[in-house]
Amino acid sequence: MTTQIRSIHFDADQKLLEHVNKKIEKMKTFHDSIIEVEVFLKLDNIAHHIKDKVVEIKVHIPKHTLFIKEESKTFEESCEAAFDAMFQQLKKAKDKALL
Repeated sequence: MTTQIRSIHFDADQKLLEHVNKKIEKMKTFHDSIIEVEVFLKLDNIAHHIKDKVVEIKVHIPKHTLFIKEESKTFEESCEAAFDAMFQQLKKAKDKALL
């Protein structure tokens, strides 16, 4: 499994990157055929000075690409919501593959 974490419009600190990596490692427990994980950390609406924290997760599994986008006022909240939703999608994809 390859992973890419990209921060857009800012430099992510080490604590945030460690948090994201820990969540990515947890993904392996929900689906064992993950090929690639891409995480995008973005600051949105910079021109209007409303800096929403956006987390996008793209997971490639055999025959499918799963995508989640969540935004909130903190990266921690966005990460939690995005990864929880992705875990649910991974569970569904694994269940469908077993049918």
